[in-house]
Amino acid sequence: MTDKYLNLVNSGPAGKIARKLGLPKPAVLRRYRRGAPLVPGPLLVLGSSPAADSLATELLGWDQDVRRHARPGEKLGAIVVVLENLTEPGELAAPILELGQALRQLERGGRIVAVSRPARETANPAEAAARQGVDGIVRSIGRELRAGATANGIVLRDGAPISAAAGTLRFLLSGKSAFVNGQFITVGGTGQDATQDEDRPLHGQTAVVTGAARGIGAEIAAVLSRDGASVVVVDVPAAGEQLAAVANRIGGTALQLDITADDAAARILDQVQQRSGSLDLLVHNAGITRDKLLANMDSARWDSVLAVNLASQLRVNEALLASDVFAASGRIVCLASTSGIAGNRGQSNYAASKAGVIGMVRSTGSTLEGTGRTINAVAPGFIETEMTARMPFATREVARRLSSLQQGGQPIDVAETIAFLASPVAAGVNGEVVRVCGQSLVGA
Repeated sequence: MTDKYLNLVNSGPAGKIARKLGLPKPAVLRRYRRGAPLVPGPLLVLGSSPAADSLATELLGWDQDVRRHARPGEKLGAIVVVLENLTEPGELAAPILELGQALRQLERGGRIVAVSRPARETANPAEAAARQGVDGIVRSIGRELRAGATANGIVLRDGAPISAAAGTLRFLLSGKSAFVNGQFITVGGTGQDATQDEDRPLHGQTAVVTGAARGIGAEIAAVLSRDGASVVVVDVPAAGEQLAAVANRIGGTALQLDITADDAAARILDQVQQRSGSLDLLVHNAGITRDKLLANMDSARWDSVLAVNLASQLRVNEALLASDVFAASGRIVCLASTSGIAGNRGQSNYAASKAGVIGMVRSTGSTLEGTGRTINAVAPGFIETEMTARMPFATREVARRLSSLQQGGQPIDVAETIAFLASPVAAGVNGEVVRVCGQSLVGA
């Protein structure tokens, strides 16, 4: 659905009137366009450690225009602040205040990315305090930025080299992360080559997307196909006509089945094995809502939501992980929701299912550690879909503006994050939940 207010305040005098009245002025976000620069200007790297020097050298290798200190008056496309060697809170002041001085030079749609270490992985209280302090700083900056700029963080697990952050850094700098703001992604591993084919990083891979007949699922299928994957789109027989249209549009294959059926996993694996031999990526997108206040909730509404949104994923994952058809470097990406983090009025059943997905991902991620396979979740906030278009006008407008970016996301924002988690450079990301919500106040 089109955000008419966003278009209005970004065209001519309406923007000036909105500013004078103190009304929200959401910006047109910088989204990925093939062939466009990674960032819209020079890239400033702050930090004095060898890791900061190493990361600056890595960025030069990506043909970026890198600065180690801001030049007066020069606009910046992005600022990366490397804080991976903090030992006590007093060490935060110098790099963060230097960052503050450079913020006014950030271009529209610019990016701030901090690289730090996890507080939970040190037993030293002062070191943990400094590391956790980065969390509060980045989330605050995300709320202060304007003009479609975002601030996010990479938490580099202890022992992981700075090169392990490269692939995630590339995603967060790019237009593919347009609606990801105020978030942290934990990265481990030994480092990945972040110079993959940016246009077709999934070339040669086979992906399955459930709930793909329309909306976010159809967009996920399209982006995975754009990135080079052969895609099998799955949905219920009742959506067969729409599903076939999606498959035809992306050059994929349609599979009609009820994901809650006992033989759903077997049919998916059979389909993939017959056509390509192995499955590289499964995206659990299928989901339903049956909203009702808990006082009025009946078993039909409760059971159906839990069956589609959670039980089916548990059952399919169990079969997938036990099958040789699932590749040794296979990826699972699940759709959670900010409702599963913060709860939502009238959605106790939906919130239970999505919170359950988060628990499943974290538990399964632990069992997959070091195996080469990964599982992660994406938690969308307010996304412009057919479902949100049916919300009452006032409710929809309030929901749109309740984020730091003051607008709803697009289905492609969810799809781009899933494509990143499926890509080779995300091999060190496992058991994570990435919110695609524009730093929504809900669940903050």
